[in-house]
Amino acid sequence: MSLKIINLDTPTLGDRSYIAHDGKTALVVDPQRDIDRVEEIIEAENLHIGAVVESHMHNDYVSGGLVLARKYGVKYVTSAHDPVRFDRQAVKDDEVINVGDFAIKAIHTPGHTFTHMAFILLTPENNAQSIFTGGSMLHGSSGRPDLLGWDNAAALAGLQHESIRRIVELLDDKITIHPTHGFGSFCAATPTSGDSSTVADEKRNNPALLLDKESFISQTLAGLDTFPAYFKLMGEINCAGAGPIDISSLKAFSTDEVFKAIDAGVWAIDLRSRNSYIQGHIPGTLSFGLDGSFASYFGWIFPYEDTLILLSDRNQDIATAQRELVRIGIDRPIGAFVYNLKDMTGLKKNREVTFKEVPEGLNIPDVVILDTRSNGEWRTSHIQGMINIPFYELATRITELPHEREIWVHCASGYRASVAIGILETAGYRAVLINDDYEHSARVAGLKIITGIADAGKTKES
Repeated sequence: MSLKIINLDTPTLGDRSYIAHDGKTALVVDPQRDIDRVEEIIEAENLHIGAVVESHMHNDYVSGGLVLARKYGVKYVTSAHDPVRFDRQAVKDDEVINVGDFAIKAIHTPGHTFTHMAFILLTPENNAQSIFTGGSMLHGSSGRPDLLGWDNAAALAGLQHESIRRIVELLDDKITIHPTHGFGSFCAATPTSGDSSTVADEKRNNPALLLDKESFISQTLAGLDTFPAYFKLMGEINCAGAGPIDISSLKAFSTDEVFKAIDAGVWAIDLRSRNSYIQGHIPGTLSFGLDGSFASYFGWIFPYEDTLILLSDRNQDIATAQRELVRIGIDRPIGAFVYNLKDMTGLKKNREVTFKEVPEGLNIPDVVILDTRSNGEWRTSHIQGMINIPFYELATRITELPHEREIWVHCASGYRASVAIGILETAGYRAVLINDDYEHSARVAGLKIITGIADAGKTKES
């Protein structure tokens, strides 16, 4: 009997949760915090939950596993080595857990973290059908080994190499691979390939299976770029056990309350697209459009002890942002402001250019051109004559930029550059958005592209 596996994607974080079932009982794997998405599928498929499992606690999001398991009175399965502060079913290597008429077998797969577990899905006939690999084996890649700090990265990369090889030794070529990361997530060590995979596919494509251990370690470490700062908080939150979410309507702010909040240092986040933002925005706001990797990039620079308000011209944007924020542990902004630009005065506008205008800009003494991509992206490829300050370092390094000159800003697509525009404006700089894809710069006469380490520092940007 073949079990059905349902993918539950969270594209804004690049992750995937799973529901496996036999038509009656469901296994939930690595659920995100907004468990109502899981519940909708369970109800639609007329299932009951038999167990919830977690591949690793130090994830790139806050898990909904504990709340889901408690709500339905089922076992919550995590590694026995995870230092959690709640009751759960602790599982060790090679242990089998029954889920109704089928089962899962835990496989200790250190590499992404030291306590990481993968779970082989066993049919009622006790045959291996699939494996949920979390952040160990990804499609054509593996989970990054530096989440626990650079001091542990080499050791974890070596363990990752061993874990992935153990997986293929245990399983037939036809077994399907179901990772949690690798769909745009910053948790991938190197770029992933494809939306599905089998053990046979991985034998042909996965670096851990094609390289010897030392080569894999050195190449993996060389290709790592910075990951979002909020990742460091997720392990502690998940081990403590996150509570239920509250994404009910926020307090509606008035115009006066918004301006007073901004003056008081509250983060004011404009959720509209960057194109709308540069056409007119409230001074002191930052652009984090919902049309990009909103949660990842916002969580990268937001101090969790601070407060924030959400702004847009649509109520739905506020609700969407709340859902995305709770996934990374940012609960209950202090308010929301939904406004019509036509009713506002004193708005700030920004000039925009494309890379076609950049050669001219490089020759204007009053202009400095700023590349806000990551260090790894810069090493891989950048335009000669530009300054590189990653957007997540800009607030602390802003004095490196001459205050009297106009700052033209670019990134890979314009998303992070639009964030930088708000940071620069708040500090009193004149800013221009290079609203263009970086790849277009290679086709512009007069721009010299400097290339470096191949494939280093690739990141997800929408």
